[in-house]
Amino acid sequence: MTPAPDPGTVLRVRDLTVDFGGSPAVRGVGLDLRRGEVLGLVGESGSGKSATALALLGLLPDHATVGGSVRLDGTELLGAPDRELSRVRGGRIGMVFQDPLSAFTPVHRIGDQIAEAVRAHQDVSKEAARERAVELLDLVGIPEPRARARSFPHEFSGGMRQRAMIAMAVANDPDVILADEPTTALDVTIQAQVLDVLRTARRETGAALLLVSHDLGVIAGTADRVAVMYAGRIVETAPVDELFRRPRMPYTLGLLGAVPRVDGAGPAVLVPVPGAPPAPAEHPGGCAFAPRCPLAQDRCRDGGPPALAAAAEDHEVACVRSAEIAARGLGPLDVFPVPEPPPTAREEPAADGDRAPVLRVRGLTKTFPVLKGAAFKRRVGSVYAVDGVDLDIRRGETLALVGESGSGKSTTLFELLNLAAPQGGDIELFGRPVGELTKGERQAARGRVQIVFQDPLASLDPRMTVGDIVTEPLRAQGASKRDAAARIPGLLAQVGLDPAHATRFPHEVSGGQRQRVGIARALSVEPDLLVLDEPVSALDVSVQAGVLNLLQRLKAELGLAFLFVSHDLSVVRHIADRVSVLYLGRTVETGAVADVFERPRHPYTQALLSAVPVPDPVRERDRTRILLAGDPPSPTRRHDGCRFLARCPVHAALGDAADRERCARHEPVAPQDAGHTAACHFPAVREVV
Repeated sequence: MTPAPDPGTVLRVRDLTVDFGGSPAVRGVGLDLRRGEVLGLVGESGSGKSATALALLGLLPDHATVGGSVRLDGTELLGAPDRELSRVRGGRIGMVFQDPLSAFTPVHRIGDQIAEAVRAHQDVSKEAARERAVELLDLVGIPEPRARARSFPHEFSGGMRQRAMIAMAVANDPDVILADEPTTALDVTIQAQVLDVLRTARRETGAALLLVSHDLGVIAGTADRVAVMYAGRIVETAPVDELFRRPRMPYTLGLLGAVPRVDGAGPAVLVPVPGAPPAPAEHPGGCAFAPRCPLAQDRCRDGGPPALAAAAEDHEVACVRSAEIAARGLGPLDVFPVPEPPPTAREEPAADGDRAPVLRVRGLTKTFPVLKGAAFKRRVGSVYAVDGVDLDIRRGETLALVGESGSGKSTTLFELLNLAAPQGGDIELFGRPVGELTKGERQAARGRVQIVFQDPLASLDPRMTVGDIVTEPLRAQGASKRDAAARIPGLLAQVGLDPAHATRFPHEVSGGQRQRVGIARALSVEPDLLVLDEPVSALDVSVQAGVLNLLQRLKAELGLAFLFVSHDLSVVRHIADRVSVLYLGRTVETGAVADVFERPRHPYTQALLSAVPVPDPVRERDRTRILLAGDPPSPTRRHDGCRFLARCPVHAALGDAADRERCARHEPVAPQDAGHTAACHFPAVREVV
C-alpha cells in the first residue's frame, strides 16, 4: 500500500527519468520538497543534477524523453499542456539559472523583463508592474533600483545579474524556487551576497528552495536536507547535520574527504576518488559506483542498482554496506587509499634565508589605453590593471596570488611571463632584472619558467597525441625526436599517468588526466618556477583532490617553486606556504598562510575569508559573514587614497573625521621586507575563519 503524501510536501517527484536519444541522464529520481525548507542537490558533473531541475519545469530540449511523476501540491506537471505549465513557470515555481547573462534577453531592459514576468501572472497595469520591478530590485540589494531598472543586462556585473534573476524568480511569490548552480561563476564575496539574497527571498515569500550545487560548503551553510546524486540516481539523502557528520555511502565519504577547508581542519592529503563517473550510455550493472568503490563486493556488481533504504531516521542510503560503514564509524581516510603526505606537508618550511630567491617583484604597474573613435583612434583614458604589486618567491615555496575577478592576477602573470622590462616597477628572476637579460638568457629563462593553464582542453592541441604534447617544449629547445620520445614514459609516470596514454588524443582522456598532461608538459624542461593559473578550478572536487596531491608531491620531490593563482581560498589554504592578496591591481596583504588565514589584518582579506563556506553545518551556522557593499570600483579611475574605501567596513565605522580624511586622501603603504604586512591605515587582527 502506497503511503499517503505528507501534507507538508509542496513538490513530490517519483521515478523521474530523462533520456537524451538513448543516453539516460536521470534514472529514477525520487524526492520530496517540503514547504519552507531548503533541499540541497549535490554530485559531480554529469550526475544529473541540472537535468533533474530542468525536467521539473519542462525546460529540457525537445529531443529529451522525460518519464515519471512530478506533482506540485498534488497536480501532475509531467505531460501537462504548455498553457498549464506556463502558468506554473514563474508563477508557482521560480527558476534561478546558472548563467543569468544568457537567461536574460540582451535587447530588453532589466526592469522591463521583471515587469513582464509580473504581468504574465498578475492582472496589473504596466505602471504597477514597473513599480513592482523596482521594489524587487531594491529587495535583492541592487543600488539605485529605479535607475538600474533601465539598464540592459550587459550593464550589470555578474553578481548584480544574478540578484536580478532572483528578483524575477520571486516576482510572483512562488511556492518553490529552483536554483541551478546560482553561485558557480561568482567571486566568493559576490557568492556570499547572492546566498544572502536567496535567504531574503525565501523569508519574504516563504518558498521552498531546491538548491543545485557542486559546492559542499554552500550546501552545508544553506540546506536543511541534502540529496547526493551519482550517475543519474540519488544515492544518499539525510538532514544536513546528519549527512555531514555520519555519511554512509562511500561516494558521499569520498566527496567530503576531497574538499579542502579554509579553516585548515582537513587532512594534509586530500582523498581523491579514483576513476570517473560512467558515461550515460555505459552504466554498469549493479551499483554504478562499484567500479570506483574500494568497498565493492561481488553483490554490489550483480543484479540491478541498489534502492534507497532507511539507514536511520530520515536518512536513506543506496548501498548494501551502509550498515557496516555506520557500525565501524568509517571515514573518508578509512575507505579510500591516499598517498603518504610529502615532507613539506608535514614539516615547517625552511627559513627564507636558507632558500635561493626565484622571483622578486616590486611596484609592478601595467596600464592599458581606453580608445575612442572608429577610423581615427584616440586615447581617452587608461585601465590601471596592475598598480603596485609586490611578490617574493623562493625555491621550494608556493606563493598564492588571490583576489576577486579584475584584481590584476592574470595581468600580473602575463607581465611576469613576458620576460621583458615591465612598464613600471622591477622584476628580478633568479637574481637578475629581466630587462637586462640578453636574447640567449631570455630563451634559457623561458625553459626555467613554465605555466599550467586553467582549461586543459583549450590549452592542449587537439591534433597532437599526448606524447607529442608532453615533449613539445623539449623539441622547441632543440632536443632530438628520439631523445624526446625516450622521456615520454617517465614524464607520464611522474604525474600518475599510464605510459599507454601517450598515443591518445586530448579528447580521449578525462579532465583530470588532461590537467596532468599539462603538468607533464611543463615539467619536461625541468623548470625551477611553475606558474599555475587556476589549475583546478575546472575540475570536480573528487578529481581536484588528486591534482592537488600530485602538485604537493612534485614540489617536495623536485624542489620547485610555485606561483599559484586561484580564487578558491580553501585550495590556497591547503597547498600554499605564503599568500599575497590583490585588490584593484595592488597588493594589500601578504604573509605566511597560517598568519593571513588565522589573523588577517586587512578588512578586504577579512571579508574574503569570512565569505568562504566551510563544509561543516555546525561551524557555518556560528560564523559571521562580512558582506561587502557592491562590486569593486572601475580600474579606469585613479584613487588618491585607499582604493578599498568605498566598500570598507572599518572606514564606515570610523568616528573621527581626521581618520576618515586620512583614508580618503592618503594611500596606505605596507612595510617592505616584513613577514606579515597589510596596506591599511587601521589594520586590526580579526578571526573570521
